[in-house]
Amino acid sequence: MLRTCRRFIPLAAAALVLAGCATAPVEPDAGARQALAPTGKLRVAVYPGSPTSMVKDAASGETRGVTWDLGQALAARLGVPFEPVVFPRVAEVVEGLKSGKADVTFTNATPARAKVLDFTPPLLDVEQGFLVPAGSKLAKAEDVDLPGVRVGVSTGSTSEGVLSREAKHLTLVRAPTLKDAAEMLSSGRIDAFATNKAILSELSDQLPGSRILPGRFGLEHMALGIPKGREAGLPYLRRFAEEAMADGSVQRSVARAGVRGTVKPEGR
Repeated sequence: MLRTCRRFIPLAAAALVLAGCATAPVEPDAGARQALAPTGKLRVAVYPGSPTSMVKDAASGETRGVTWDLGQALAARLGVPFEPVVFPRVAEVVEGLKSGKADVTFTNATPARAKVLDFTPPLLDVEQGFLVPAGSKLAKAEDVDLPGVRVGVSTGSTSEGVLSREAKHLTLVRAPTLKDAAEMLSSGRIDAFATNKAILSELSDQLPGSRILPGRFGLEHMALGIPKGREAGLPYLRRFAEEAMADGSVQRSVARAGVRGTVKPEGR
């Protein structure tokens, strides 16, 4: 079920989230603003549990996440209100943009998603790996693809697609949400959970004794994306992304959100 947060962030505060440009940013023209925020506000698609998207600090209640921060900064740059649109899982984020329920997100720019979204160049790469519960005998990522090993994946996730194609022996078990994945690991319904290591690190914090296995089965190439048909806004979005990368805004957001498992994108 779609859940939309109606709380608008004051533009002055949003501008401070990713402050630090060495030079004055280029202002959007009317065509770019209309393409990126056609309703007069920037609807940013997020999903809970991933620091690359949106997480809440348990102590302070503060919302963090790279998508959250970049969305605030882009809304401030466009001069429109920021409105987060919260979906239960990443597959629904992509579908939400495709169906016009949201305007922009920050996600893994896969070839499949590029059929429905237009992306900026990648701003962040995150390793994909496996989380195992306390007492697991699995020692490294290469040990997982064995007969009888049950591996959880988020329904519609990149990890589901990769392992469905490339794994030869393990058994995939779909988890509707990340909360379900944590319960499945702790109850022994799965032997490992597969996704990017930023999410695995968040899950591991909730599951005493769990650990992320050494090694990886892939990389997620994280980029800003907008729905197909909004091409008039793409040059400005790419310019915004380049400026956010060049002035260190992306890395500051990564640090603020506590994103782990990242590597520098090639060519950056």
